[in-house]
Amino acid sequence: MLRIGRIEYANCTPLFHALNALFPENDYRYVGGVPAYLNGMLASGGIDVCPSSSITFATHSDQYLIIPDISISSSGPVLSVLLFSKTPIEDLDGAQVLLSSESATSVNLLKILLRIRYNCQCTFQITDQSTPGAMGGNEAILLIGDAALRATMSRHDMFVYDLGELWYRWTGTPFVFALWLTTREVAGRRGDELMRLARQLGHAKQYAEEHLEEIVRVSPERDWMGPELLLDYWRNNISYDLTDLHLSGLKRYFRFAAEIGLIAPVRDLAFLPLD
Repeated sequence: MLRIGRIEYANCTPLFHALNALFPENDYRYVGGVPAYLNGMLASGGIDVCPSSSITFATHSDQYLIIPDISISSSGPVLSVLLFSKTPIEDLDGAQVLLSSESATSVNLLKILLRIRYNCQCTFQITDQSTPGAMGGNEAILLIGDAALRATMSRHDMFVYDLGELWYRWTGTPFVFALWLTTREVAGRRGDELMRLARQLGHAKQYAEEHLEEIVRVSPERDWMGPELLLDYWRNNISYDLTDLHLSGLKRYFRFAAEIGLIAPVRDLAFLPLD
């Protein structure tokens, strides 16, 4: 039985709902958590596969394989990766910025944008705070996932920057926040099961796109987002595609990260073979 990490954010709800609706048999065991926790579980062998922070592949590209044709990404605003700042982003040079502890991909995307796009040298501090009002004497705070979505529903006298939108305006390519990853070790032992899962994820992706209104009606996020906002978020901000254009954006992200010393250069992307 494959152990699948399940990110407990609204951006993953449609895909996992579809996976359960289409393939309800007990072939999988789900382990819930935020991206950082599941990244650790995948690395330690506690789970076999999961939608994992895309930077995870770059930091250990010799250990991981990418499940083809699926991601969590955006082509423009993503709504759930937001920088709340007391000043315009271009004026953050020398400031201390609070960072979510839940996703290394978004943290490194912000560092790239600040350093390369806006020429800002900042200091950073990890925080478990999840509201803009918790930044204290710091100049800005990065929120991701449902915390970011919830924060947009309240009024703040701050500048709010959507990192997906900043990236897209700058590069013209989608930003891949998460890849579905497995380890080479698991692929060696359970390759047939992983290939079956990859095919099922393709069906689930199509099902989710065609049944979003139905999924909204049974999703817990509608209680705090409201059905209209939730449906709009899934339709217009979240993508599960992993096309050549997505891969081009992913490679550019890895190049920028290596340029400022966040990771070692990544030579190649490695995929789970489906034949």
